[in-house]
Amino acid sequence: MSNPPIFRDPWAKLDAWRSHPLFSKTTMLRNLFPGFGIAVVAFTGYVIAENVYLKGKKVEDSHHH
Repeated sequence: MSNPPIFRDPWAKLDAWRSHPLFSKTTMLRNLFPGFGIAVVAFTGYVIAENVYLKGKKVEDSHHH
């Protein structure tokens, strides 16, 4: 049988959450902006649709002073 170490860390259980995968740096960065991916896709779709829609229209260059 192995003997437990004489000097155990009394704070090991309290610090165990720091090494949990939920609190890893990549998870924290991924959850920093939860709707960012959907917003990028929506904005890209909007820009493409607007360019396709305006491609057929003639843009007048009028100067109003």
